Amino acid sequence: MKTNYKLVHLLVLLCAITIFSCKKTDNAAFIPEEKQTVVLTGDITTNTELDSKNNYVLKGRVYVKNNVTLTIPQGVTVVAEASGTPDTKAALIVTSGSKLNINGTLDQPVVFTSGAPSKAAGDWIGIIVLGKASTNGVAGKLNVSGLPVSADTEFGGTTDDDNSGSIKYLRLEYAGGLNPAMETEWALDQASGLSLNGVGSGTVLENVMVKYSNDDAFQFVGGTVNGKYLVAYNNGDDNFDFDRGYRGNLQFLISYRSVPSTVAIRANGMESLNDMDASDAMPYTRPVISNMTIIGPSADQPEADQSQGIYIRRNTRFDVQNSIIAGYSNGGLMLCPKTKPILVNNLGSVFKFNLVNSDDPTRAFTYDNGPTGVIITPDAAVAAWAIESDQSSIEKPSLNRNVIVNQLADLKVKTVYAAGGSPDLTPAEGSAALTGANLEDSDFASFAKVTYRGAVGPSDTWALASAWLDWN
Repeated sequence: MKTNYKLVHLLVLLCAITIFSCKKTDNAAFIPEEKQTVVLTGDITTNTELDSKNNYVLKGRVYVKNNVTLTIPQGVTVVAEASGTPDTKAALIVTSGSKLNINGTLDQPVVFTSGAPSKAAGDWIGIIVLGKASTNGVAGKLNVSGLPVSADTEFGGTTDDDNSGSIKYLRLEYAGGLNPAMETEWALDQASGLSLNGVGSGTVLENVMVKYSNDDAFQFVGGTVNGKYLVAYNNGDDNFDFDRGYRGNLQFLISYRSVPSTVAIRANGMESLNDMDASDAMPYTRPVISNMTIIGPSADQPEADQSQGIYIRRNTRFDVQNSIIAGYSNGGLMLCPKTKPILVNNLGSVFKFNLVNSDDPTRAFTYDNGPTGVIITPDAAVAAWAIESDQSSIEKPSLNRNVIVNQLADLKVKTVYAAGGSPDLTPAEGSAALTGANLEDSDFASFAKVTYRGAVGPSDTWALASAWLDWN
């Protein structure tokens, strides 16, 4: 057979041109792959890992169940479908026995936000993680407040070191869609923001920001989960809420509110209760906290706004030390008939080495006389007890050494309120927060040993604006 050499030569040349034209060069423009939109809905019943190459929409109530793990890698954004009806609002619910692993980073956090064209607090419910650690409910178990009672909403048990996964570098926005505005102060809050219910100490919780929740930001309902580097920003109700037997260790917390709440009677920086009946249900709620910074609104609160820096109520115990409470008009630390005796008689509560401020210095410590005919009054007796440092002047087994800071400016924090920008809560030169911390208490055996008070040290950068920490 005669070979057509001209034809062969032409084919070789065409092939070479084709290969050359497909070869990637340094000057070639990169065209990113178009992201696919994946809808998360119904039940997740097999081990599932999301992909940062996709867009995700959370539709309705999504349950992670059957002891499986949902993993969300760095850089993933999940948009919750907004709804005006509580029954159809989106939520991610990790049932007892299942796990949630959120693997964000400082530069590539995992973000859960609203999908509404104009985002608003309460567009969706939030993330609810359920574990097997103990609560003070009947037989140690409870169901999620605000959701239908079922096996999928039950939590609690006897496994205090239970592991519900790992949550790192998460930002959660515009949640809190179950609670009505101006609900009765005496009702138990329904699930909102990041709700950790019966979650055990085997779970990792680090670097989480909750902003613009219509209700609470962080809810700790029973359980023993520990956490650090947690930030709550401009939420509608309590920024940190503890109840039903929570006993965990928390360090480096920021509760920040630049404006008064318009949706809650008492939008406290921190609130804690044992149960609705102020009973002796065991285990007692007792959060252990060091290095918290609580900042209240920049403007005076309206007369009807009863918000406090910290409100300890309904037979709860607590240990708060080495912290800053400031900026609230109504008060710094408020106790009630069921909690004041526990603190001043050393019956399980501790409040030491803190810097306490109120817009009115006489209200650094206040007293609430109970649910009927509520009258919040300055408590000079507790104030005197709190700042006591001379063992010989009063009989008690420990000294408290708190300091009442008369003016917010006296804290000497770099930027408390930043118009149109981000706060910088770093203590400046001469600030009392630079020294004075004491972590010798046995409650703090596992805590980082720092010498400063408040959430931010003089050389810390973790609370500055970043891809994760969005102060806008």
